[in-house]
Amino acid sequence: MLRKPVAVTCLVLLAGGGCNRAAKFASRQRVDNAATRNYAVMGMAGSALAGSRYLAVRHKFVVVAAGAELPKALEAVIGFCGTIQCEVVSSNVTNQMDDTAPSGTVSVRVRPGDLDRLIAYVGKQGKISQHATETEDKTAIVVDTDAKIKNLMEFRDTLRKMLSRPAVSVADLVQIQEKLADVQAQLDGEAAQRKILANETEKVAVEIDFRAERTVSSVSAFRPIAEAVRESASELAESVASLITVVIAVIPWLILIVPGGWFLVRLWRRVQRKRAGAVGFTAPEA
Repeated sequence: MLRKPVAVTCLVLLAGGGCNRAAKFASRQRVDNAATRNYAVMGMAGSALAGSRYLAVRHKFVVVAAGAELPKALEAVIGFCGTIQCEVVSSNVTNQMDDTAPSGTVSVRVRPGDLDRLIAYVGKQGKISQHATETEDKTAIVVDTDAKIKNLMEFRDTLRKMLSRPAVSVADLVQIQEKLADVQAQLDGEAAQRKILANETEKVAVEIDFRAERTVSSVSAFRPIAEAVRESASELAESVASLITVVIAVIPWLILIVPGGWFLVRLWRRVQRKRAGAVGFTAPEA
C-alpha cells in the first residue's frame, strides 16, 4: 500500500536526493501504524477481561495460648504451612521477660483451597480471640497490567519482524533497535508487577498474632506493692542524680570560696588584734 506514494515522492524529490528521505518516512510511518494497532489491542483486552474480578483477601487472627507453649505453637503453624500450598512471609517471637509476657507473629500466604485447613489447625494451637478480614478489589490494576503486557509483546514482535527485513536502512535499523530495547524494558517491568499482583490475588494473606494467656497467678496481689517499690526506687535514683549534679556544679566554686574565706578570717583577726593593742596603749592609769 505504501509503494505507490513512495515512488511518487521519489520522482518529485529525485533532483534533490529526496528518495532516501521518503523511504525513511515510510518506514517510520509503519512503526507508528504498528504502535497504533497495538494500543487498540490494549483497549480490546480490557473489555475482554472486564468480567473477571481479582480480589486481594487478608485475614488477621489473634490467638491466645499458654505462655510456656506459645513458641511451640508458632513453630507448629510454620511447620504445618509447609505441608500445604502455603509460604511463610515472616515470623518473629519474643521470649518472656521480667515485665513482659511472651508473644509472636507469623505471616503467611496460602492458596484459597487450603485456607480452611490452616484456620482449623491454628484453632488447635490456642483460643482464637479475634478474627478480622479485609478485601481489596484490584481488578482494574490487573486488567490494565495484562493489557499493557499484551500490547508490549505484540509491539516487540512487530519490531523484530521489521529488523529481519533486508531493505531496512542503517538509520532505521538503529532507531528500531533503540525502540526495541525500550519496549523490552517496559515489558520486564510490567511482567514483574503482574507477578506481584498474582501473588496478592491468587493467594490469601494470613497474619497470626500469638499472645500469652493471662492466668490468676500472673496477676499477683502483691503486684501493686512491687510497682510502688519500683517507682520509689526510681524516684530515689532521680533524687540522688540531682544531688550529684548540684555537688559537681558547686565544686569549682568551693575552690575559690574556701581559700577566700580563710583569708578573710585571718585578716579580720589581725584587725581585731591591732585594735585591742591600740586600746591597751592609750588607756589611762588608775
